[in-house]
Amino acid sequence: MKLQRGMFRRREHPLPSLNTSSLPDLIFTVLFFFMIVTHMRDVELKVHYVVPQGTELQKMTPKSAVTHIYIGRVEGLPADSFCIQLNNRLATVGDIREFVETERARMADDDQARMLVSIKADRDVPYGLIARVKQALQQSFALKISYSATGTENGESRIEN
Repeated sequence: MKLQRGMFRRREHPLPSLNTSSLPDLIFTVLFFFMIVTHMRDVELKVHYVVPQGTELQKMTPKSAVTHIYIGRVEGLPADSFCIQLNNRLATVGDIREFVETERARMADDDQARMLVSIKADRDVPYGLIARVKQALQQSFALKISYSATGTENGESRIEN
């Protein structure tokens, strides 16, 4: 028997259609993942501040280990008076120790060792107030302190102390 050249041709199979029935499950899974992982801002600023411009800027440690203290002006008070904001409430220097202890207890064990206090202060705040805040942080054993500043790219960064 003599074989002909076109006798063993491959048959052309139609391309199967893409099954998209599991696509909504995948989309909702990704959506739930981002909803769980995303950290929403829970502090409403009551003080207004303009951060100074820095020259030697560094990125901060993981945000879960950072606690913020805001120092600035409050509407309705004289222009030369500055207030301290801890989370969502106005406070005094005497409240800082309790605030740091509460924030430290809220953190995971890994973050407690890396706890960093970021001071976001107006550029016109008298240094005496900053020094009293630093002293209160020292008394509560929060020894890693950073100061917020803006860089040349107009992005907010930190200067570590």
